[in-house]
Amino acid sequence: MPDRSESDSRSRSLLRRLRDTLATPGGGQDRLDRITSLIADSMGTHVCSIYLFRDPETLELCATEGLNPDSVHHTRMRLGEGLVGRVARTGVPVNTGDAPSEPGFRYMPETGEEIYSSFLGVPIQRVGERLGVLVVQSREAREFSEDELYGLEVVAMVLAEMTELGAFTGEHNGIGATHRFPVMFRGTTGQEGAAEGRVWLHEPRVVVTNPVGDDPEAEQHRLEEAVISLQAQIDEMLTASVAMDKDQRQVLEAYKMLAHSRGWVRRMGEDIALGLSAEAAVEKEQSSARARLEQSPDPYLRERLHDLDDLSNRLLRLLTGQGRDTGAELPENPVLIARNIGPAELLDYGRQLKGVVLEEGSVGSHAAIVARALAIPLVIHAKRITTEALNGDPILVDGDQGIVHLRPEETVAVAFRDKIAMAAEAQKRYADLRDLPATDLSGKTVALMMNAGLMADLPSLMNSGADGVGLFRTELQFLIRSRVPRRGELAALYKRVMDAADGKHVQFRTLDIGSDKVLPYMKPQDEPNPAMGWRAIRVGLDKPGVLRMQLQALLRAAEGRPLSVMFPFIATPDEFHEAKAALLHERDREAARGRPVPAVLKIGAMLETPSLAFAPDSFFEACDFISIGGNDLKQFFFAADRENERVRRRYDTLDSAFLTFIERIIARCDVSHTALSFCGEDAGRPVEALTFAALGIRTLSMRPASIGPVKHLIRRADLDALRRVILEARKAGAQSVRPAVMAYLATL
Repeated sequence: MPDRSESDSRSRSLLRRLRDTLATPGGGQDRLDRITSLIADSMGTHVCSIYLFRDPETLELCATEGLNPDSVHHTRMRLGEGLVGRVARTGVPVNTGDAPSEPGFRYMPETGEEIYSSFLGVPIQRVGERLGVLVVQSREAREFSEDELYGLEVVAMVLAEMTELGAFTGEHNGIGATHRFPVMFRGTTGQEGAAEGRVWLHEPRVVVTNPVGDDPEAEQHRLEEAVISLQAQIDEMLTASVAMDKDQRQVLEAYKMLAHSRGWVRRMGEDIALGLSAEAAVEKEQSSARARLEQSPDPYLRERLHDLDDLSNRLLRLLTGQGRDTGAELPENPVLIARNIGPAELLDYGRQLKGVVLEEGSVGSHAAIVARALAIPLVIHAKRITTEALNGDPILVDGDQGIVHLRPEETVAVAFRDKIAMAAEAQKRYADLRDLPATDLSGKTVALMMNAGLMADLPSLMNSGADGVGLFRTELQFLIRSRVPRRGELAALYKRVMDAADGKHVQFRTLDIGSDKVLPYMKPQDEPNPAMGWRAIRVGLDKPGVLRMQLQALLRAAEGRPLSVMFPFIATPDEFHEAKAALLHERDREAARGRPVPAVLKIGAMLETPSLAFAPDSFFEACDFISIGGNDLKQFFFAADRENERVRRRYDTLDSAFLTFIERIIARCDVSHTALSFCGEDAGRPVEALTFAALGIRTLSMRPASIGPVKHLIRRADLDALRRVILEARKAGAQSVRPAVMAYLATL
């Protein structure tokens, strides 16, 4: 058995030969064929084979030395099938001296591999992305040594990096030209709309162009210097964290421990000794650690993937000089691509963005709220798009369908432009309705209000034809800051909102945090079901100082003008009475101090829990107005979490049971003469909005872009006639009245 220094030398020699082979002219298949021959010769094995993913579920034999050459591009297997499929599925090497006796072994007679007993397979992967499997086999029954296994993993790492650089592109092999071909991503709608533009990566990926190092000592020195710089950066972050709470400092301390891990640096040094460059060593350790952590049943360890990725990416930027500050300019019509993004960072980009695409996120996330405020299309859950996209790539974002086309074919682009043009033409038609009321054919008028949360929203109040602001989300000013805003800052903001409304009605909702809206300076509660946990008014009543400060800011911002305040997520009358009493107490204190108080103070509640519909009459009488929070109410009514893609689209808003429930709320508000509105995504969907209006809701609050389409449909319809259609469908036992409503609309 050769000693480690001989093994290292042989590994470096192999990697240099690989690099030279990859640098010579020739097609992708030719390179793959030469590589398998080189590896088999260097490792002294009878067989070397490269299997690549043909699609996410299928592996294909793309090159071999030692197996039947006729089986190349004909032998395929499903993910998890056979030993090769097992390596691909788990990301864990398989090393055995008796392959046929291994669980899951699959015999493939066309390859002629039955004469080879020993088998070593390692994944070809790059930072969590599995590209294929590299296999060596021999006739003699033996397990490969740890050095041989480690060396083959290093070779697989180089193959993954060369894949990124397009070294194996070809007509027949499984890997196409990376970052060149059209790719479609199917995600989830975060905000409707369509946009065409160019990719702008929030965190530009680092591309390793030199996976093989010629001088191990020089590469080791580069790595050590970069690690020292990284550790200094984190130490500075800790020094600047004096104002942070205990939990935030603990996160940074854990971050520091990982950056100072000797094992982390040692493993990268071992990879450099085998012939990798410093950059490739960092990526190999990142990929290996990801593979280990992804298999862990411990959710805490899986969460550490984000810390690992961030540290590795910081280190790669130090080594390569690549990253955010690349000197690249924002392209024309930029579409932001990111794994995830905070509300403050998204607001920094502002309205110059044409769209946003995220790998993570949720329909109620901070980013989604800001995207709606900026009226830009947003697609979430677009898996792997940060891996595939490059700055400047052409991109189409279909927020209506939750689909993204990266580097689209011309036929797709033309069809997409036609869709955008049709939408623009429709908006022009709606613009003619801007100053007209939403009055139906029978003479009934529906007030159409807009939702807002930023000063940037307010120009839409006049341009969209909205009758006022039915919901002003006050939490955004808390979410985009690293500390609690001061009372004076909030009062100045709320005053500007009322000034910009120019006399039109504005309904302020007090702080609605918790669930998927967690403040950066607020300790996460780690609740099993945060949507039903400590959130909204529950936080306000438990933290009376914050609620009091916000109420004072609202009262002072009014400067004697009429003021409407509503409290979110009221579940029992007592919660409303306590919050209302707090507001009246602050009003009386302001008056006692000689400050102006609102000429008219309207106090209401958001009805988002089914329990409130069954509250005593005294509750409805105590409310000046009630706003149905449709997003939360629907998820609790159907027990379907709106963040869960498997169930959130399972239930129809026009379900007869849900509409019957809405009618109950309408009837109760009619008896108590309490003003009622419907607020949420469904209020901005024309068919749903028309149905609510037919049931008797006379105020709807929605995003500004929806006001035109909703007004257009209401003005063409007869609400009394539609109500009769709905009642007949329910009487006939229809589970959903949607077919009946659509049949009525077809007659208009």
